[in-house]
Formats: sequence, C-alpha cells, structure tokens
Amino acid sequence: MPQSGDLLRLADAVLFPGFAGQTPPDWLRRRLGDGLAGVVLFSRNIAGPDQVARLTAALRAENPSVLVGTDEESGEVTRLEVATGSSRPGGYALGVVDDVGLTEAVARDLGGDLARAGITIDFAPSADVNSNPDNPVIGLRAFGADPVLVARHTRSFVRGLQSAGVAACAKHFPGHGDTSIDSHHGVPVVADDGIEAALVPFREAIKEGVKAVMTGHLLVPSYDAELPATLSPKVLTGLLREELGFDGMIITDGIEMAAVSGAYGIGGASARAVAAGADAICIGGERADEATAVEVRDAIAAAVTDGLLPEERLADAARRVRELAAWATSSGSQVQGHENGYLGLTAARRAIRVTRRSTAPLLPLSSAPYVVELAPEMNLAIDKGTPWGVGEPLARLLPGTTVVRLEAGEATGAALERLIGEAVFRPLVIVVRDAHRYAWQAEALRHLLSARTDAVVVEMGLPARSDLGAVHIATYGSARVCGQAAAEVLTGGV
Repeated sequence: MPQSGDLLRLADAVLFPGFAGQTPPDWLRRRLGDGLAGVVLFSRNIAGPDQVARLTAALRAENPSVLVGTDEESGEVTRLEVATGSSRPGGYALGVVDDVGLTEAVARDLGGDLARAGITIDFAPSADVNSNPDNPVIGLRAFGADPVLVARHTRSFVRGLQSAGVAACAKHFPGHGDTSIDSHHGVPVVADDGIEAALVPFREAIKEGVKAVMTGHLLVPSYDAELPATLSPKVLTGLLREELGFDGMIITDGIEMAAVSGAYGIGGASARAVAAGADAICIGGERADEATAVEVRDAIAAAVTDGLLPEERLADAARRVRELAAWATSSGSQVQGHENGYLGLTAARRAIRVTRRSTAPLLPLSSAPYVVELAPEMNLAIDKGTPWGVGEPLARLLPGTTVVRLEAGEATGAALERLIGEAVFRPLVIVVRDAHRYAWQAEALRHLLSARTDAVVVEMGLPARSDLGAVHIATYGSARVCGQAAAEVLTGGV
C-alpha cells in the first residue's frame, strides 16, 4: 500500500546508500534534499583528494548535515589511496610494532586527510581479534590475535581518528576474527568459547567514546542461535546496548551481503536490522543504483505499516543518526598539517621482521634481482585494483630489476622452470601473500626454493612460517609503504 511522505522520509533518515560515479547523480541529490541520512563512498567514487572534496561539498549543498562515510582502514583496505596503495600500513603492522602512540598518530594523520576531503565517518578500525590464522576476510585488517593488544590499539586508533573530527566506527561487532567464512558469501559462526575474547576490544572502544559500531553478519549461538548479529535483538539491543552500554550509532555492514540478504532480501534484511537495534543501513557496495535505495526505503516503511518494525524504534534510530551528524558538523578537523606519508613509512619500517637462515652475505642485494610475485585473489573488502608488491619499489632502487607476477592458474611447473632459468646468476626474490592459506602459493614456493636455496622470501600477508628462504622478510602488510620498506631492507637502505 502507498506510504505517507513522512514515513518515507523517516526511513530515508537511516539509509547510507552508495552510488556510481565521481559526482552525485540526480537521484542522490534529490534524496539528500528530502532528508537522506548519508552516503557511502567506494573506490568507484574516488579519483583523488581534491575530487573527493568537491564531491562531498556537492553532497552538502543538498543536505548540510549529510554523513559521508567510507572504508578507509589504511593498509589493504583503502579508498582514498586505492589508485596508489596506502601510505600507511594496516592494523596488523601497527600491532606488531605495538606502540600505541604511533597508532594514535597514524590514525590522527589519516583523520586529517579524511576531514580535508569532507568525509565525516570512517568505518574503521577493525576491532576484530584475528585468532583464526585462516580467516579469509580479516587477517591483516586486525591489530593482531591477542584481545588485549587489539583492545589497546583499537582505543588508540579511535582516539586519534576522532581527535581529527572524524567519527570512528569499530567493526565487525561482536567480532569477525575467529571465523573461517567470509560473510560476503555465507554466515560465519562465532564459537561459544571465543565470544568473550572477541568482545574485549569493543568494550574498550566504547570506554574510549567511539561514535559508531558496525555490525558483523555473524551467528553467535551463545546469544542467538538463529539470527546473525545484524538481525538479532539479543545481540544488538541486549548485548551491545544494554550489557556493554553503547549509546552511539549502530550501522550495519553492507546489507546486500549474502549472510543477511540471502534469507530476507535487501529490503527485508534492512527492516529487520533496524527492528533489532541498528540505527543506520549501509548499502551500495555491490548494488549502487536508485532502484535499490528505493527498495530499501520502501521496505522499511512497509515494515512499520505491517507491524514488523515499531515506528518508535525507527524514530529512535533516526535520532541517533542525527546526533552523530550534529557532532560531525560541529567538530570540524582539528588537524592543520599532515605528514606527507613519512609517518606511515616510518610505521611500515618498524613493522618489518627479518629472519636470516644463511650465513652467506645475501643482503643487501648487490645487483638487480629477479622478482617473482605470487598474487592470490583477494576478498571483496580489498579493491582488486589496489597496487601492491615489492618489485616496483625495488626497481626504483635497483634499476634493471625484473618483475614477474603470477596468479593461481599461471604458476605451473613449466612456468616456474622458465623463471628459474631466467633468474640464473641473479638474486631471486619471491614475494607471497598469505602463502599458508593458498596451496598453489605454497607449492610454487616449494618448487622455486628447491632450485634456489639462496632465494629471499618476502611475505606480505600473515607469516605462518619464517623458515622459508635463505632470508625471510615479513612486512605484515601489502600497503605501498610496506613494499617500500621491504625494498629498503633488500637494498640496505635502512
């Protein structure tokens, strides 16, 4: 049945859709003028900081209190620097350094860049405890596998980001770290014996005054054996609001992800999320058209009419969104200058760990090496176009460096033998990314090392082993600065 204009506007007041293009489409301008709460920027919307600043100014021309959010975690998950790779390492590298002052400084520097671009809420940090090394979607995005370490760096990141006038958003509540399924594709289950450890960083983030929390599409049987957290009143209202005392804005992870939309559709999942206690719906990572935004708005309004969603709950959700928008409008950026990447490179350098297994003087490299980069397919949180690797920065330091990149289907025995032949009489550097999670990478690495025991291995993911290669270099990240730091180690530059 047709919905009233007031109810539709109330539904719009909790939506954060995505959109296509680097300027606001007409439909988005129109909806912002009618009270749409916010928008989410993805890589497709970003060409550079100046363009983003113009884009966000255009959004505010339609709605001065619009909340503009993005996933800028630094490290692997970057939006502002997707074209170049991040000038800051991700959470895991910061956790390895374990200097909370550095983490706060990096987050403040990041917040300054976001604020200057007109972004008011950053869906970071990842407060997940990566206690499962085979986790397919968190990994390096977490600060580590120890809940106490993750908690102190979560607090530092929140403090730094919000000191720059940008709202932090701890995610993925109640913790995506101890899982083996990517919630983009299915429903991960959090074991009963792991939930208390997973909650530690979120408890600390709340104490720090984090402005927002993002839900994870996770099943937590100890609290709710049937509904994933995003759709569960027991988790969002009972646990997050009442038990942990969080009073800020709760926003969902991408509502189109299969873990929640698979059973109810995007509109149905959105309405159920608000009924469960969520205040804002994030959509548009995969479906960024006007029809999707209308579908979700109408489904929320219909849920009120049908009695599934109390109008008082929807109004309360809209109030929390408005309160965050008011904070963002009044806070402004407190950061005047920025570090031009030096702080991030310093952090990346400090995170490097080198294991030497040969007494031969292999480093620094004395001649242009042959670099083989083994490139796995990354999860959907990481933009596939984000540059990474050691070969490119190494070639700048050692002209004449040869770089070959192989994906899963290309790392055949014949291809590897050809590379071994081409690399004769030259230093061999093998770059991997989460080698322990990909059988083809492990096999390719074994093949190459059996022929070249003097090879150097650079692991740019989680290093499950440090006994691979004559020298093993762990960067704890694949951001641009991590590759630069590894290249400096290889050439004796640090």
